[in-house]
Amino acid sequence: MNDTEIIRSTFSHLGEETISKIIEIGTVQSIPAETQILREGQYVKVVPLVLEGLIKVFTRQEDKELLLYYIQPQESCIMSFSASITNEPSKVYAITESDTKALLLPATEMNNWIKQYPNINTMFYSMFKLRYADLLETINHIIFNKLDQRIVKHLQDKAEMYGSKVIAITHKQIANELGTAREVVSRIIKKLEKDGHVLQLQDGIKLL
Repeated sequence: MNDTEIIRSTFSHLGEETISKIIEIGTVQSIPAETQILREGQYVKVVPLVLEGLIKVFTRQEDKELLLYYIQPQESCIMSFSASITNEPSKVYAITESDTKALLLPATEMNNWIKQYPNINTMFYSMFKLRYADLLETINHIIFNKLDQRIVKHLQDKAEMYGSKVIAITHKQIANELGTAREVVSRIIKKLEKDGHVLQLQDGIKLL
């Protein structure tokens, strides 16, 4: 499929009028994996609608990071949307986890669009609810779960997103995404492997 067909297929729920408008105004961009597309303190210029790939959104405090949520196909970055309509600098930063194709909507149009196109307003409201649920789940895991449980859940989530029990990930990446130290993650992964929960591979980890 070409880009227009992908947009129409991915966001068919928005209706023809809205889709035609975002195709007219938006720009499709292919973004390589591990590309930072938004940084903290930056004023948002575009709001991405993900067509293919995966984006992860982080918060950072001093030298520690914490993964807040993923943006998958048919989704957008609600924090970018919020910053764009209030014209405030971003409080998060975002990186592509895999090669990603996104439709970039100009932030300057968002206030008008949510009034003119109710389907866009409804879509972002639904994403607010989804991201709120994600953040509550993250908070609950941090407060109530031990780190080994959080690591297993994190790997399970990635396995589900990629459709494979083999996850290309490093101990450092896990540590960054969960806001902890690499040495701690390495000790826990070693214990999880000893207990038969995971298998460490040369280029990743396999869930057993």
